[in-house]
Amino acid sequence: MGSVVEVAKLVQNWVHWGLCGDCKFDHVNGAKLVHFAQVNCLLRALSSKPGKAHFNSTLLHRFYSAQPQHDEPPLTTITDEYDNVSSVFDSSHYDLDLNSNSGNSNVDSGSERKATWDEKYREVVRSKVFGEDVKHSRMLKREQEKKKRAAMLAKSLLEAALEQPDEEEGDPREVKEEDQKSLSVGIIGAPNAGKSALTNCMVGTKVSAVSRKTHTTTHEVLGVMTRGNTQICFFDTPGLMLKKNGFPCNDVKVRNESAWSSVNLYDTLIVIFDVHRQLTRPDSRVVRLIERMGSIRNEKQKRVLCMNKIDLVEKKKDLLKVAEQFKDLPGYERCFMISGLKDAGVKNLSQYLMEQAIKRPWDEDPFAMSEEVMKNISLEIVREKLLDYVHQEIPYGIEHRLMDWKELRDGSLRIEQHFITHKMSQRKILVGKKGSKIGRIGMEANEELRSIFKRCVHLILMVRVK
Repeated sequence: MGSVVEVAKLVQNWVHWGLCGDCKFDHVNGAKLVHFAQVNCLLRALSSKPGKAHFNSTLLHRFYSAQPQHDEPPLTTITDEYDNVSSVFDSSHYDLDLNSNSGNSNVDSGSERKATWDEKYREVVRSKVFGEDVKHSRMLKREQEKKKRAAMLAKSLLEAALEQPDEEEGDPREVKEEDQKSLSVGIIGAPNAGKSALTNCMVGTKVSAVSRKTHTTTHEVLGVMTRGNTQICFFDTPGLMLKKNGFPCNDVKVRNESAWSSVNLYDTLIVIFDVHRQLTRPDSRVVRLIERMGSIRNEKQKRVLCMNKIDLVEKKKDLLKVAEQFKDLPGYERCFMISGLKDAGVKNLSQYLMEQAIKRPWDEDPFAMSEEVMKNISLEIVREKLLDYVHQEIPYGIEHRLMDWKELRDGSLRIEQHFITHKMSQRKILVGKKGSKIGRIGMEANEELRSIFKRCVHLILMVRVK
């Protein structure tokens, strides 16, 4: 028993001498060595006696280790990963790079850090150690940079010279009201025909959600293009489909009724279809839609047939076969072959629409987006990201609402939108593990809204059960 007490005293002294900050370094080390030797001898003596309790190996390891041992933090209770905190995305919690042109956040920019060394020291090493002529290599590098800049300048000047200026374009601010022209254009077609992509291409910015899924557009979306004294308003409509008996489908009844009721309200109607799908997987319902819209000529409305997605067709001769199929329909004034995603053939279509403009005052302000248009764009952008990350029937059953829209004093926008689900399981899928899915949707939507509105956007997304 006395040996155990003696060992305990030695250990206590060792802790005092080893952890005391007033002792000198060599003095502390010497004290440690003496006590280590005495403790080892006493431990051997104790281990030779049977029935005696030995010291805990973990305790000895903590006293003998060269580095201080820290106590492990206590385990915290695991909370529900789908709690209320995870179901809310707030863009203010993430540091976004406003000056980034690529749209990436600061998280990714850490892997592309610039070198911190000084190039002068590198030149000294190359000249002293490797015997290189640093001055000559520096001159060659400058000459190469000059040639590269000259080539880029020549290329840009050549492209500017070859580009034909638009004679009709001018400053809209100088157009008088009596000289203004406008045109309303409705874009209809089967689901996933490329109506939203064409609308965005004609307007020049994203105003409608674009997705590979069908029925991406759920309501009429407005896009405005102003060139010179002419303003064209494009109305992107939900996808239409006909049954075998020739009547409209009622799978989404309210959506289809709204689209069909507005067909005759536009000055010009564009009927668009996917020509690549028509060649690979023909759909009789699309043919019936085209034939119905072109069977009867409307004197108050001009109708145009657009064969979209021509960039996906390998053999261009097949396009003529499809054009021959619908050439005898009396209702269509013109037929255009375009690609709304690749901007192919869209210039000819826009030129035709400019010629059809009617002399009347403009309906929209060409200098700034109205608040209503900006609200619709914010809903469309978030819905597009929702369709990208949530699949099957879940995104179509979710109610998407704009709850709050506020312009702050510093010019930034505060946008709050809610996703309302009907089941708890849908909420868990939309939120993701620890809010990963709703966070990804919010981050990408926030970045795109900033680039469109050209201002700081504070986006808040919340998922809740109805």
